[in-house]
Parts: sequence; structure tokens; C-alpha cells
Amino acid sequence: MIFKIAILLFAFLSAGLLAHVLLPPFIERYHRLQKKKIEVATKKLDNLFLDVERKKLFFIFIFVPLILGAGAGIVYNSPIAGGIGVFIGIALPNIFISMWEKTRQAKFRLQLMDGLMVLSGCLRAGLSLQQAFEVMIEDMPPPISQEFGWLLKEMKMGISLEESMQRLNKRMPSEDLRLLTNAVLVSEMTGGDLSKVLGRIVTTIRDNRKIKESIHTLTMQGKIQGTVMSILPFLFIWWVLTFNRQQFDIMFSTEIGRNLLITAGVLLVAGIFLIRKFSIIKI
Repeated sequence: MIFKIAILLFAFLSAGLLAHVLLPPFIERYHRLQKKKIEVATKKLDNLFLDVERKKLFFIFIFVPLILGAGAGIVYNSPIAGGIGVFIGIALPNIFISMWEKTRQAKFRLQLMDGLMVLSGCLRAGLSLQQAFEVMIEDMPPPISQEFGWLLKEMKMGISLEESMQRLNKRMPSEDLRLLTNAVLVSEMTGGDLSKVLGRIVTTIRDNRKIKESIHTLTMQGKIQGTVMSILPFLFIWWVLTFNRQQFDIMFSTEIGRNLLITAGVLLVAGIFLIRKFSIIKI
């Protein structure tokens, strides 16, 4: 009895010593990594014009993963579940920021054609390019008003138009915006009627969108076919097993059956890949 108690005390003290030695470096490294992520997230949120307090970001990036990990570990009574909870807690903030960024960029691309029409109209009315930007910022909703407002502030701070436009392209990558950037920069260097060029760009963007919508409609059948092909085998297996669970035993117990299953799986994956590949048309 005394021997068992001594063993338990030794194990308890050893575990405490290991925790005292190993946990502080691990916690310190975890804090450093999460603080770097907080700095990156802060820059991204600033670019998205979202004002989030650093205390809230610190709580989200530092404590939420630990809370999710502890909760998952207690609920499922498993350290693996706890690790998965920590991983989800670490990944969720970046996923939400990335989703918001993509949504904002898509909204910007949809607004760009209307913004170009406003710019073209202002230039035809005799306003300068800077004045046309100011009118567009006042008339258009976010995010395009925010992005061009940022561009205008950079120009007033002394940053060149070329550099400001390049920064805008990095924040909002888009083929249509590159067309506008090239047109503005060429017009600044060589002169010419920028309002006519912008009108042609609007027509080009409108035609490109019509072509993309037509291609999306024509390729929808192939995409649906690929989805059905990927789901149908599993539905068939489930339907057969509901009537006879021993139906596929011969496929697993014989070498020919196993080879046929492997061949079927490879052909299924190849078919899905080819259908999706043929359904994607890049413009």
C-alpha cells in the first residue's frame, strides 16, 4: 500500500515538474505566434475599413482557441477533440476575414462599371480627374467610395497617381480595374480624351460580363452532371446495403473484387475531374 502511494506521489510530482518545465515555453511560443497573427489581421481589417479594438482581437486569437479546445475536450472526453477544437479556434478568425475580403472585392467589381460611368460623365462635363474622383466618392456607396477616397487621400499627401493606382490594384485585384489604371496612366502621360476611353472600357466590361454569364449558363449542365456523378455511387451503395448488407462481401473478400473496387474508384475520380475540367472555361 505504501509502495503504491509512493508511486502515485512520484508520478504526480513528475507530471507537475514536466508541466512546470514544458508548459511555459509552449505558452510563450503560442502567444508569439498569435500576436503575429493579430498584427496581420489588424492590417487586413484596416484595409477592409473595419475598426476592431485590439483587445477584442487579442481575446479572439488568444483565448477563443483555448476555450473551444477545452470545451470540446470536456464535452467529448477526448484530447483529440480538444486539439481539433483548438485548431478550429485558430483557423476561424482568418477564415472569416478572408471571406469578408472576397465578398468586399466582389462587391467592388460589381460597382466599378457604375463608377466608371460617373467618372466619364464628370470628365465630359469639364471636371478634372481629381474632381471626378471626388464626385464619384460622394455619389457611390462603399466599398468603391472608400477605396477611391483612400486613393484621393494618398494623392493629396503627395503620393503620385501611378503609385496610388498600383496600391489600389493590390487591394482590389481585378482585370477591369487594371484597364482603368492603364487608361488613366496612359492619358496622364500622352494626353487624349479620357472620357471616351472610359466609355469604351465600360462597353468592354459590359460585353465581358455578358460573355461570362453566357458561359456560366452553358457550363452549368456539366457542373451539375459532375456533382450527380460524384454522389450517385454512394447513394447506390447505401440503397443496396439497406436491403442486403452482405451484397458487397465478395468484393472485399476476393482479389478480383478488390481490384474492381480500386479500378471503379480511380475511374470515378478521373471522370469527375474531367467533367469539371471541361466545364471550366477561362476568359
